[in-house]
Amino acid sequence: MIAPQDDEETPLLQQPKQSMVKTPLPWDQFWIILVLQFSDSLVFETLSPFTPQLIRDIGVTGGDEFQVGYYVGILRSSYYVAQIVTILFWSQLSDRIGRKPLILTASFTIAIMMLSFGLSRTFIGLLASRLICGAFNGENGVVKNLLMDITDATNLPKAYGYMPIPWMSAAIIGPLAGGSLSRPADRFPNIFGQSELLKTYPYLLSCAVPAVCASIAWLLTYFCLKESVSTKAPLWELIKEWLSRRSHVKPSTSSSHALASSEEVPPQPLPLHAVLTPKVLIVAASNGTLILYGLTIRSILPIFYATPIGLGGLSLDPPRIGAIFATSAFVGGIFQVLFYDRLHDRFGAYVIYMTGLCSGIPAVILFPVINVLARAHGMGWPVWLAITIQLILLAVLEMCQAGIGLFIRASAPNRASIGAANGVIQLVGGVARIIGPVCGAAVFSYSMHEGRDAWLAYYFFMTMGFIAIGTAVFLPRDPRLWEEECR
Repeated sequence: MIAPQDDEETPLLQQPKQSMVKTPLPWDQFWIILVLQFSDSLVFETLSPFTPQLIRDIGVTGGDEFQVGYYVGILRSSYYVAQIVTILFWSQLSDRIGRKPLILTASFTIAIMMLSFGLSRTFIGLLASRLICGAFNGENGVVKNLLMDITDATNLPKAYGYMPIPWMSAAIIGPLAGGSLSRPADRFPNIFGQSELLKTYPYLLSCAVPAVCASIAWLLTYFCLKESVSTKAPLWELIKEWLSRRSHVKPSTSSSHALASSEEVPPQPLPLHAVLTPKVLIVAASNGTLILYGLTIRSILPIFYATPIGLGGLSLDPPRIGAIFATSAFVGGIFQVLFYDRLHDRFGAYVIYMTGLCSGIPAVILFPVINVLARAHGMGWPVWLAITIQLILLAVLEMCQAGIGLFIRASAPNRASIGAANGVIQLVGGVARIIGPVCGAAVFSYSMHEGRDAWLAYYFFMTMGFIAIGTAVFLPRDPRLWEEECR
């Protein structure tokens, strides 16, 4: 047999391309994740149509219409604040006791809290329900951990391509259910007119929709979902370990000897300080700036559409604005389902991510361009063409959310610490979700005042874009490079 000869004229770094065999998507478990994501989105989407009227009905504003938005904002923010506070805890705990117990606990609690929201007659009751619901919805990060457990680098892009489906479904079903089923005794007197329960609690039926959905998600999780964490420990063992540490009791040497004598020890969840590696911090910074960048732009879209043309907007009425958003979400979601996996195979996660970030810059520049066109031609076809181009660019920006998931998975120090790494990254992203819309709306409103630079808001948004691009430069060109380093 002749040994292979090295060709000294061939560059050392040039390697023959090998076609990667893609692992089939595990649909027996993946469809449950889609149901869980739908249930999570429905919790929020269902409440949006009737919450302002609910605030008026309970009388907390004292008849002051200007305070309705203030109290609605408190309810909305409390949900996300509670979610941020608990998401790291849930993610770390899921690495130790498994994903399934936490998902079951969260689904049960969310179902109860949604019914509690519909039965609340005071603002304190509403606030408590949203706080508890948001705290247990920190398990949304656990579901993302579960997705990374059951996939690998070859089929995760395909899985992310399907993730818009539950969000789009909830965005359609939630508002319809929340709006049409609120005050059912008044809307459908022939069916619900005799129900004293629904007369006393006119929003209970609307809240029952996400509660039933969460209950169905609980049943599916209990009977169909397989635990994906192989190194899980019983919760009681973790409590005893914590008590032993508090008592300064050293662990038993027999268990340590047993582990040392084993030929192959599976990876164990790492403590938080060991999870905070440069890779995790890079992805956390990239994810945080991406969310801050995207939400600041998205937050001003309805304001820009509704602002009079003379003040820098488009003077559109709510039905037109709603139609634009619904069409944009539907088309963007379908595009990602059909093409994201193919684009990833052709260009890779990094190229898609950077392209998405760069697409936001011209999308921002189009804001004043659209207003100039509206001033010159009214709401004619040039304006609608420019709006369409802007929405396409923003849809490309939205695809970054799918790409960041690949980097999250690759940044984990080991397979047993995916939950903790994802928790840190989601924590930073959650903070960005709170401050992004506030900053975007505040800067835009400030720049629209007479005597101020109308471009101030656009300078701010473009600066956020360049910061997001700057942090993305430190991401690997291929997430698999980081995963191979941890093997």
